[in-house]
Amino acid sequence: MEEPAGFGEFVAARRAVLFRAAVLLTGDVHLAEDVLQATFMRVWLRWRSVSAMENPDAYVQRVLVSVFLSWRRRKSWHETPSIAIPDVVRESRAAEIDSHIDLMTAIRRLPPRQRTVIALRYLLDASEAETAAAMSCSIGTVKRQAHRAIGNLRVELERHQLRGSTVGEES
Repeated sequence: MEEPAGFGEFVAARRAVLFRAAVLLTGDVHLAEDVLQATFMRVWLRWRSVSAMENPDAYVQRVLVSVFLSWRRRKSWHETPSIAIPDVVRESRAAEIDSHIDLMTAIRRLPPRQRTVIALRYLLDASEAETAAAMSCSIGTVKRQAHRAIGNLRVELERHQLRGSTVGEES
């Protein structure tokens, strides 16, 4: 089959940000690739009508969330968080990498709906209305989930900092 006109350009322009959102949703780089691939397959099949939409990004974001949630419901789903870290890390980047790992770990511990709100609102810059549409819920639910997610992240990161300072004091 022939690729629909404009699809390749859309994928090239949006792939990186959609991949980051998929990583946040799944908590796993390899699973994120699979979710993104399934998303692009679904969009490719309807590209002619999707490209004619006023906001194709919103549609693709909704498909991404739908694919993630449908995969999440599968019996075989399980989280196996892993982050590959190079054996040698420059000292100047060590703190930055540690902070990134702490944040990703905290995000992975969020419930799926809170993780989805964080990915859509703060990574993809979707509005509350766009996020609600992508998640098939009300704007109030999006606000509530965002509030809870930020609170949970704050608590988790503070807890991690306390553990880190305690470990440092014992050394």
